[in-house]
Amino acid sequence: MYLLDTIMLQNAPKMQCLHSPTLDTILMVEETIHNAKQVISIAELKRKIPRKVNHNTIKLILLYLQRSGKIEFTPDGVVWIFIPKEDIASILNKGRTWT
Repeated sequence: MYLLDTIMLQNAPKMQCLHSPTLDTILMVEETIHNAKQVISIAELKRKIPRKVNHNTIKLILLYLQRSGKIEFTPDGVVWIFIPKEDIASILNKGRTWT
């Protein structure tokens, strides 16, 4: 059983899923959105990913990425919002100087 099966069963009981995306597919979609550096539509995402992925599978992956705090939906598509801990630590270490 994949991780997404568990998440789907707990959080989206209405959604019917015949299979779960593989980790490789999730990482491929995640990397494509992260490298876009801007809002990307779902249609554009489908064109940019290296392999064809079923539309329902992409929707499931996007739902997972949103719930894990990595992307957010906008009216124009999806955008990467995740900031790694190292980047947050460096921002906090700089502090704020008041003049």
